[in-house]
Amino acid sequence: MARAVFVSYSLSDRDTADGLVAHLEANGLECWVAPRDVTPGADWAAEIVDAIAAARIMVLVFSASANASPQVRREVERAVYREVQVLPFRVADVLPSRSLEYFLSSQHWLDAFPPPMEPHYARLCAHVKSLLAGGAAAARLAVTAPQPTAVRSPNGAAPAATVAELQHLERELARYIGPVARHLVHRAARHTPGVDALILELGAEIESEADRRQFIKASRQSLRGAAG
Repeated sequence: MARAVFVSYSLSDRDTADGLVAHLEANGLECWVAPRDVTPGADWAAEIVDAIAAARIMVLVFSASANASPQVRREVERAVYREVQVLPFRVADVLPSRSLEYFLSSQHWLDAFPPPMEPHYARLCAHVKSLLAGGAAAARLAVTAPQPTAVRSPNGAAPAATVAELQHLERELARYIGPVARHLVHRAARHTPGVDALILELGAEIESEADRRQFIKASRQSLRGAAG
């Protein structure tokens, strides 16, 4: 039976996945999740491939365990190949590995921390409903990393970057790598001493040399203009 939502998760996140499915289905959203929906005696891999192909959205319970799971990576790869929208539901402050980042960099994210989980489940249900309805409001419901705050340099001196500078770098970097830019800026700002060093480190995340140079140049010019 075709289900609108395919739920991908690592075994260690089974309780979270079960809670997520319960909330989605209580809101009238039919889910496919293993092992519940695998037909007894059927080929497990074939069932998963068919379920992903029939789904409209994959909700990925994203954690450190999911990040390291070859099975999760294969499911995400299959979803992207079949043009099924992937919605990462991030249950811990973890960034995707290089292999997953390739597939997830253009996706919207929902953060499901800190606890309690109930508000996060409710937001997920609203977002999935909007996506299935084709609502334009879906993107506005998506929440990625926590809003940035001014980050002090590693030696404890003045802030390495202001909130406005971090937000500006997020927007510039997102032009090249998508919404995952916010996560990368948030992570790099924790340990990078100064805005120019931060720009260079973020530029390294862009594969194209031409795009990398353009990002660095545009970021430097716009931040100098804002300071002036």
